[in-house]
Amino acid sequence: MNGEGIGFGKAILFNEHFVVYGVPAIVSAIGKYTVAKAQSFEEPRLHLIDNRNATPRYKEDKKDQQKDSVRRIIEKMDLNFSDEGVEVELAGTLYAASGIGASAASCVAMARALSECFQLDLTDEEINQIAYEGEKGYHGTPSGIDNTASTFGGLIWFEKKEDPVMDRIDIMNPVEIVMGNTGKVADTTAAVAGVRNRKESQSDKYAEIFKRAENIAYLAKQAFIDEDLHEIGKLMNENHKLLQQIEVSSKELDFLVRLAKDYGAYGAKLTGGGLGGNMIALTPGRKLQDEVANAIEKEGFQTLKTSIGVKRQGGL
Repeated sequence: MNGEGIGFGKAILFNEHFVVYGVPAIVSAIGKYTVAKAQSFEEPRLHLIDNRNATPRYKEDKKDQQKDSVRRIIEKMDLNFSDEGVEVELAGTLYAASGIGASAASCVAMARALSECFQLDLTDEEINQIAYEGEKGYHGTPSGIDNTASTFGGLIWFEKKEDPVMDRIDIMNPVEIVMGNTGKVADTTAAVAGVRNRKESQSDKYAEIFKRAENIAYLAKQAFIDEDLHEIGKLMNENHKLLQQIEVSSKELDFLVRLAKDYGAYGAKLTGGGLGGNMIALTPGRKLQDEVANAIEKEGFQTLKTSIGVKRQGGL
């Protein structure tokens, strides 16, 4: 009774928050992932060991959300531990922090490990649905974008609808990025609720911002098809301004975005829930990637050097 599974980390390149309301978003898996390993356990329950490297306080602050998430995954998979329990260990190369898809990666990895452990032979689509249920424990009403990227990999165009739209955007080669970690653990549920409240109270202002966000998504999709990295960077900068306007950025995020651009990044923006967590800088080529990462690290912040457009075998 053993099983193992992985879930990619992710970077939302365009339209976090806007995606909750049906505005198209573009998300990419990154080259870091969480691994879950499942094996028999003497007590009739699921015993979780979280050995992921993480931002200080991340795992502690997310403990209750993680318990709810695991409960939802067990219920969705209809698992029964009356005879024998299972121990699941989380590890891997993905640093657990806000804005990097850490919760989705853990949900996907766990669902895959449990599927193998119990010989359920679930499809990627079924794994994705289970991970979406698990994400509810962390985010309340998730968009579904994180678990989709974590499950399938690659670069994905995503629209949240009753039947979500998920289209692969093919690029020839992965592109180097730098992610800068503010060190602040963000409460995505609170960020999403704040946007909803302000959207209701400032409907005209927000309607205009959301329309611009939608336009940026279509321009960015075309830029990826054209492999126009300078245009993608410019659109990332514009997207960050819109995220500032809906009040989900922070002084640390804004500082890191400015710093990355000062050192030559093609574009930079917050990524994920905002109010802390991570930002992302487009830095094609190892030389530029190193220069931007070094500048951020000199200011005392952690970085992650990875790539977008990383594909999984099979998938969409």
